[in-house]
Amino acid sequence: MGSQAFTGSMVILGGHAAIGAGATTMLGLHVVTGLDPVHTVISEYAFEADGWLLPLSLTLFAAAATVIAAMLGRDAGNRGAALLVGTWGLCMLLIGAFPTDEPGLPLSMSGGIHRYAAFVAFLTMPVAGLIMARRLASGRYARAVRLLSLASLGVLVLVILPYVLRTFGMEVTNDDIPAGVTQRLVVGLEVAVLTLLGLVAGTTRRVAATPRRVAVTSRRVVATSRRMAGVS
Repeated sequence: MGSQAFTGSMVILGGHAAIGAGATTMLGLHVVTGLDPVHTVISEYAFEADGWLLPLSLTLFAAAATVIAAMLGRDAGNRGAALLVGTWGLCMLLIGAFPTDEPGLPLSMSGGIHRYAAFVAFLTMPVAGLIMARRLASGRYARAVRLLSLASLGVLVLVILPYVLRTFGMEVTNDDIPAGVTQRLVVGLEVAVLTLLGLVAGTTRRVAATPRRVAVTSRRVVATSRRMAGVS
């Protein structure tokens, strides 16, 4: 049992390492391109010379999400949230594999996949966080996970609002609004939720292992007592 707990801890550590590497890569992308982060959305960084850093970063986040989803899914009660986290990871891969359209061009198939995968990703992580916060109740990370998930949903409304306005014929461009800021806030909040869910997965595995160890010990004590009683 101890070796299983150690293996689980190492797997979670690997997931967190992937998050750190993905965040570092994303930060490096912003530094080397020098684009305006207030009005330029992250997807447009793919058109720069160092744009390959974007799919690399997203792939690292996807790997982390896959690891954490697998660890969460070992507890039957967490499988709904685990499925959503895994979906978020899949969407990260799709966002990286299908770049958005350059500004001014009509929506292509690649751009459509990119856009809707991003929307699904932006929605699934905070919902997963709220599900886990409810399961944790007053647990160690419950409050932080809940607050970050609610904040992510709140900022997501601001991300979607320009698309809604355009649907009604209002010409709103990224130069008119801080689209880059709101998008980065959502991404940052969701990566933070993913990181906390990794900690939750590690804690859940340790807590779940304790009752089993207690049960095994109790059975051994009972069996020993019976043998002693039989001898006497």
